[in-house]
Order: sequence, then C-alpha cells, then structure tokens
Amino acid sequence: MTNPVFKEIEKDISTNDVVVFMKGTSQFPQCGFSAAVAQIMAQLGVSYKDVNVLEDNIIREGIKEFSDWPTIPQVYVKGEFLGGCDIIREMYDNGELATYLKENNVPHQDAA
Repeated sequence: MTNPVFKEIEKDISTNDVVVFMKGTSQFPQCGFSAAVAQIMAQLGVSYKDVNVLEDNIIREGIKEFSDWPTIPQVYVKGEFLGGCDIIREMYDNGELATYLKENNVPHQDAA
C-alpha cells in the first residue's frame, strides 16, 4: 500500500522547480546540514520551496520512505531527487550543481 503522504510530497515536487525538505526554513534552518544547503542555494540565487519537516513528523518520516534516503535535508530539482547535504555540497564545490540547474532551466546565478 502506498503511503498517503506521498501524494502531498509528489504535489510539492511536481509544482516547484526546487524543493528542499529540511529541518527549519530557508530563513531559519534548525540544523547544520539544512543550513549548509540553504547557504548554497542562497549563494546560487536559487528560489525554492522549503518544507520544514520539524513541523510534521508524518512528512519527516514520509520523505525518507519516498526517496529511500535516510537523512534530512533532501533536495529535489524538477521532480527528481538530487541528494542530501553532502551530495549538494560536493556538486556545488565542483560546479556540477550550477551546471545541473542550467541544464534543467532552473534560474540561478553562477557562483563567483
């Protein structure tokens, strides 16, 4: 049986170019990993929907099952799961994230 929260998750990731499931919000991250992803997105000038998993334990557990990824934050671009903090940080550091965003027509600024 499919988890009923999947419908809500699918709606978020299909109606927003970039979604970050995180602890806290883009303006007030509640863990270092979420803060790191928020900082990277800010440096690239990426607009994204933030979903605070601390506000809803059903979403918090559901997103882990949905992606088959055990940790938060989780980044989705154009409906595809990109990864967590370590993957996003690595992609940012080597320029892959900006390239990925460009290839997927996600508005952003190249890192200086």
